[in-house]
Amino acid sequence: MAVVSVSMPEELLERIDEFATDHGYTGRSEVVREASRNLLGEFKDRELEDHDLMGVVTVLFDYETTSVEERMMRLRHEHEELVTSNFHSHVGDRYCMELFILEGDLEGISEFVGKIRATSDILTVDYSVIPVDDFTAALAR
Repeated sequence: MAVVSVSMPEELLERIDEFATDHGYTGRSEVVREASRNLLGEFKDRELEDHDLMGVVTVLFDYETTSVEERMMRLRHEHEELVTSNFHSHVGDRYCMELFILEGDLEGISEFVGKIRATSDILTVDYSVIPVDDFTAALAR
């Protein structure tokens, strides 16, 4: 197995170590491997391809990092055919939350989420994707 060097904030490393201990992982490498597999497999769900989808993306960042808010605004405009709604809110004394409602295909939504994740200084990104065409009716049967 190859050895890889990864840079990350000390706080994140501490959270990974704590997670590994709390959940019975053998160490941080095992946590990072599993997280990597999950991230790479997220948008590979073949059942969602060729369907109209709705996505909800939530982004949390420190309000003092204005570059993140500017990047969110730029992404919203670059993907206006995908972003049907966008909401900005203040959370507590120091955080901002961006909520995006998306409508589009799997490729477009995964590209949008990827660009958000690639933005520096974001604290968390969470999302969900559901089909909104006749596939939804078939699932309900």
